[in-house]
Amino acid sequence: MKTCAELLTEFQEGSQPFNPEKILFGGVEELDVYNVTAPFENVGESVIAGRVEARDSEESRILFFSKQGEVWMPKENTPVLSLQDPFYTVISGELVIGGVETFPHPVLANALGWRTVFYKGKNLAGLTKFFEGPDGMKDLRLIQLHSGSIGVLTRPQGEKGGRGKIGFTTVASLKDLSVKVIDEAPLLTGQFAEDEWGGANEAHLLSNGMLGILGHIASFDEAGDRHYYPMAFQLNPDTLDCSEIELIAERRNFLPGETKRPDLEDVVFSGGLVRKGDGYAELYAGISDAEAQKIQLEDPFKKYEAEEQAS
Repeated sequence: MKTCAELLTEFQEGSQPFNPEKILFGGVEELDVYNVTAPFENVGESVIAGRVEARDSEESRILFFSKQGEVWMPKENTPVLSLQDPFYTVISGELVIGGVETFPHPVLANALGWRTVFYKGKNLAGLTKFFEGPDGMKDLRLIQLHSGSIGVLTRPQGEKGGRGKIGFTTVASLKDLSVKVIDEAPLLTGQFAEDEWGGANEAHLLSNGMLGILGHIASFDEAGDRHYYPMAFQLNPDTLDCSEIELIAERRNFLPGETKRPDLEDVVFSGGLVRKGDGYAELYAGISDAEAQKIQLEDPFKKYEAEEQAS
């Protein structure tokens, strides 16, 4: 396994992302919008989900935005979810939206606990909650496989996962999701160095039956500042074999901007990837926990598509 520093050196020697753009949001007064999803379709219209909060707070809401001119505005008749860090997928024709719910920690005074919460519906207006993940787990993601079964990406922390490692399992359907199944998901091996961590942000079903995983890998420096990098790898859902993690961007590839706190300046949180089909892709990301940007890059999954899935 390679450290963030080693991965960063490798990344800087290769092709670099280009054409960064800030994503402009309106209608939210002086609140920040960050950790956005990539655009997705809702009743024939492109929308983005974003984490919305005050600069000095982590009391967050997820709002859904549609584009008006060059600015994304809150979309009428869509829910406002009391969650952080939105994500989406489509399973059996239904839209699945999720995010992180915080709550008072049951043991530690003046601390928060968290869990991943899922909603589903034919569209945003029809969303209903259908599942809550284990307490203490962020970065829980779902993806429908070619077989129709559901891939489940997990990220335990603590005794099993340390600061945070990625696990994977499958269930036959959404009805089979359970905290027990998630807790027992085996970890992917050889991904994160000691005292570093990461998680999956989005899964893409590749043409070869493999999964392309968009995620993040992170570390602390000696001053206690956080460093988050967008990364990608390929996962075989049958064998759990995976390719080496590769960084796909870093903070300096993006435009200068605001930061929530000084220790979060070097944070890029993968939101979503739009594969364009021409060998390139567009990455949507949260920047320094204060704003959202998008950037163009070589499609990190294209090289895997020609590979046959191992039996």
